[in-house]
Amino acid sequence: MPRPPCPRRVAAPPRCSYFKPAGVPMSRLEEVALSVDELEAVRLADLEGLYQDDAAARMGVSRPTFARVVAAARRKVAQALVGGRALRIGGGPVAFVGERQFRCGSC
Repeated sequence: MPRPPCPRRVAAPPRCSYFKPAGVPMSRLEEVALSVDELEAVRLADLEGLYQDDAAARMGVSRPTFARVVAAARRKVAQALVGGRALRIGGGPVAFVGERQFRCGSC
């Protein structure tokens, strides 16, 4: 059994949870699911232009893990854009930076 993934640090929750092609009803679209940590990886690598080492440190993961996450995210975004699919953003093992986390003392 694989070990559970560690939460990845994300700066903020996404502003939107869906993107879809204009003029096409949702009932006729296929979906591509993009997790919040994959969106954060694309933001750090492509929008902020960080190197993988720096971006991985910000997310609290190793560089190879960051490379796998960003590659999967880019593949999913390309599938949505090229195939005319809706992009649903949500889920994934994330911990928002600055958010307090409470744990049971007996755990």
